[in-house]
Amino acid sequence: MQTKQTRVLLFTLVAASAALALAPKSRAADAPDAIIWSKPAWLSELSFAVKESHDDNVFGVSGLGMPVQSSWVDSVSAKITFNLIPLLDDQKDVTALSLTYNPESVRYEDATTEDYIAHRINAVAKGKFDGGSYSLENAYLYNDGDRYAPTYALNQLAGAAANQNDKFRNNYAHSLARERRNQSQDRYNFWVQFNDGNVFFRPVSSLTQFNLNTFLFNTGAAPYKGYQDYVSRYDVNAGADVGVKITPDFSFFVGYRDGYQHQDQFALAINSDRHFSSNQYQRALLGIEGKPVTWLTLKLVAGPDYKDFNANAAVANSRTTRAFIEGTASAALPDNQSLTLGYKQYMFVASTGLVPYVDTTATLVYHVNATKEIGIDLGIKYLEANYTMGNDVAGSAPSRRDDLDKGASAGVTYAFTKKLSVGVTYTYDKGSNGLGNLPANLFAAYRDFDHNVVSASIQYKF
Repeated sequence: MQTKQTRVLLFTLVAASAALALAPKSRAADAPDAIIWSKPAWLSELSFAVKESHDDNVFGVSGLGMPVQSSWVDSVSAKITFNLIPLLDDQKDVTALSLTYNPESVRYEDATTEDYIAHRINAVAKGKFDGGSYSLENAYLYNDGDRYAPTYALNQLAGAAANQNDKFRNNYAHSLARERRNQSQDRYNFWVQFNDGNVFFRPVSSLTQFNLNTFLFNTGAAPYKGYQDYVSRYDVNAGADVGVKITPDFSFFVGYRDGYQHQDQFALAINSDRHFSSNQYQRALLGIEGKPVTWLTLKLVAGPDYKDFNANAAVANSRTTRAFIEGTASAALPDNQSLTLGYKQYMFVASTGLVPYVDTTATLVYHVNATKEIGIDLGIKYLEANYTMGNDVAGSAPSRRDDLDKGASAGVTYAFTKKLSVGVTYTYDKGSNGLGNLPANLFAAYRDFDHNVVSASIQYKF
């Protein structure tokens, strides 16, 4: 009952806000607020938000086996950011020193196994010294969710009556439920740059780590046929860049990374297939960064990854070379508009299988401030998880998989004041199989899905 009351309250607030927006004398976004409480200098943000969504395919399935399940989703979140610079003595060398805590409670009214509480902690430290600068950013997530993963099966029967074909679902379908499960994630990026005229030297290091805390079961027998086992994985590297400033705001550089990708191996009692994809890699890079013109910001790195897989990796060649490409381009356009393009392609280890895959992500986001009060966001994306480099022919031959997700999004926000705003968003995902001529026993149609989410939210910043 409480979640339904939350939804009714939210929609009442949004409707009332919309009515105020249409009123002839609505307040402008830059109008002064009544002073209730003034934040201290060391508290740069304190905000609360409520969001109500409708998810029409909670598990991202095709509907050919398991029925498609929808649910209302209630979300309550807060954000508090401590800016520690005012607590330091009078100085100008530390340019950023902050700690942010962003908890969020999410409840699925018609799929309670998907409830979770996310605890996000972000830390930033940036500064400069004589002849250089440094940056450290760390994003940590602890997700207090269910420790049981979903079971993608219509039934647990054997023989002709069996239907566990949803285990062949799209990679981007199972990621929906995985991100709601009990886990921790950690990402950091660190660099120190030493300048000598127009030349710079920059040691760097980064980490991406996923610790999945869900229970593991032998999925070959009931009652766990179709159950999804997740394994932990991480990617860590260190190296350096050497570059030259072509202009004060635009640079060219070459780089090198020595890295390691780790994938946990299933215990023998869970999976008799002993493959796993941990590997070492050497990465050579060419890159550009900065502003070639005042309205365009670029950051692009690309080069070969020289992979050296462990002896039990499910690949045809334990030593292989693959492309690494990562970049963003942000254009500040006239009339309060912006356009941002993102692209990344690299090889990573899987959380749900034994074969490594080429992970490709392309996004394009357009933003416009139509008025002082109204902001509009439009986006499209293309995702691909290509496992075809693998040669693991055990079981369901997981190397015969190339999954796609093509999506679009739209959102509108209205700011009544600098502190109070409401928003409505819509996202659409179309999952599909990227391989032709798959044999019937791999049930290609089960990899296709449609996913729609509509949300309304209200936020207040102190």
